[in-house]
Amino acid sequence: MPLYILLSNLTDEGWKTIRSRPERIKEVNKELEAFGVKVLKQYATLGAYDFVNIVEAPDNKTVAKVSIELGSRGTIQISTMPAFPIDEFISSITK
Repeated sequence: MPLYILLSNLTDEGWKTIRSRPERIKEVNKELEAFGVKVLKQYATLGAYDFVNIVEAPDNKTVAKVSIELGSRGTIQISTMPAFPIDEFISSITK
């Protein structure tokens, strides 16, 4: 299944939610599963983004739908990037 990197920032409302209910982070992961998206790795980060998630999803449309759904709640802003293993990248440029 294709890989995607989701870079996200919480809004002020998102920070309030996480502060009062930190378990909400993992609840959202379950919501992603309902869309057919599997969270492989998840990191809280310092710097330009608050969270980095590596996920598997069936296709770009599914990831776009997830980004719109989560973003429409007003608690998070997401930047999505398709990703593929470095060996696949090397193979694609050496053929």
